[in-house]
Amino acid sequence: MSQNDESVKVVSAEREMAVGVDRIFELIADPAAQPSWDGNENLSRAEPGQRVRAVGEVFVMTLTTGAVRENHVVEFEEGRRIAWLPSEPGQQPPGHLWRWELEPLGENLTRVTHTYDWTNLNDEKRKVKAAATTSAMLLGSMDRLAALAEKE
Repeated sequence: MSQNDESVKVVSAEREMAVGVDRIFELIADPAAQPSWDGNENLSRAEPGQRVRAVGEVFVMTLTTGAVRENHVVEFEEGRRIAWLPSEPGQQPPGHLWRWELEPLGENLTRVTHTYDWTNLNDEKRKVKAAATTSAMLLGSMDRLAALAEKE
């Protein structure tokens, strides 16, 4: 089955990073840091001071197109897991989810899993882009995240 087949609605990538879980999680949970490791070159900027700390929080991100997205945090465990549903400002999320899961394998070794899940996506105009999201695209962000986390 092709990765961009519309029947594949959960795409993920996994890799180990030679850095502790806290450093990686900080780069993910701070929206202002996300554009520095976004492998899809889709994120432009986020205002500082939006560090995610709980389910129910909303952080705001500006895309490279200039569009603004509100990201509704639906899963959160400090240092282990974070997931959000993006939406247009003031709108209900259309149902696609971005998730990061971190598993410490040692003091300076972490297994990271990045998942894009569009099982519940109800916006027809977004489905073509969703179906085009591949594991390789997710891995691009993970590789950039690892390079940034491991150098600091």
